[in-house]
Amino acid sequence: MPVSPRLTKNLKLPAIVSPMFLASGPDLVVETCRSGLIGTFPSLNQRTTAGYEAWIEDIQARLAGTDAAAFGVNLIVHKSNPRVMDDLAATVKHKVPLVITSLGAVREVVDAVHSYGGLIFHDVISRRHAEKAAEAGVDGIIAVCAGAGGHAGTLSPFALVPEIRSIFEGTIVLSGALSTGAHVAAAQMLGADLAYMGTRFLATAEAMADPAHKQMIVDTHAKDIIYTPAISGVNANFLTPSLLRNGLDPDNLPAHAKLDMASEAKVWRDVWSAGQGVGSVQDILPAAQLCQRLIREYREACRPLALSA
Repeated sequence: MPVSPRLTKNLKLPAIVSPMFLASGPDLVVETCRSGLIGTFPSLNQRTTAGYEAWIEDIQARLAGTDAAAFGVNLIVHKSNPRVMDDLAATVKHKVPLVITSLGAVREVVDAVHSYGGLIFHDVISRRHAEKAAEAGVDGIIAVCAGAGGHAGTLSPFALVPEIRSIFEGTIVLSGALSTGAHVAAAQMLGADLAYMGTRFLATAEAMADPAHKQMIVDTHAKDIIYTPAISGVNANFLTPSLLRNGLDPDNLPAHAKLDMASEAKVWRDVWSAGQGVGSVQDILPAAQLCQRLIREYREACRPLALSA
């Protein structure tokens, strides 16, 4: 299914810069949107709903009157997040173009976003989750496959994307170790409409990540990523050197209690996440420069495919 014109307007690369916990903020969103990618951030990157609303207003003011792509926000729809309804109200008030929900596909949230003409995508790691999201009426499903940064699944995109397409006619977004423009083209060849890129944008000047985190991404490879529920209570990918610098033994991690959004900030601040695509990240760049490179790589990758069609 074609991506909604509300998202393709001014889009130069079919990609969403994913909402990265503690790392995505207004500067990264604005620079990526101005460069022709969809920029996003999590509402919980601000400590209060008032702060979250201030960020929305800042982004809208800085993008007004420009030829920027759309922006979006991520809402954690989980019972341990006491702010979800207040953040949703702020989202509706400011008519955020794209809302990405995680840890719960809820019809009430979908209807609220649709009430002002917004689009809502939901991230999933399995067909069962995709079916629930489709039943809730979402416009898009993000297939979070093996190798994605943060909370990720274990399925190959070659398995999950076709299964989602068999039961869903909306937009499909692929997440999992996508770090180059050629990877974006490959995602489309696989059947996804958009690519979802996070780790590559952690290593940018505008990302709010610790400088040492950014350098660790440049210095590591796929073998340095560990997939474990021990850090936050939900399976996620983390940088092994980050565990070691915090005195943790990757081979003997303590059990973690169930997910609790109230304590997530401290966990992710101290232990750093990344996806298996770190091996493709060789430098730390201004976001606009990185976007230009990705667009060029994408066009170069598509050229021989067009000639062979």
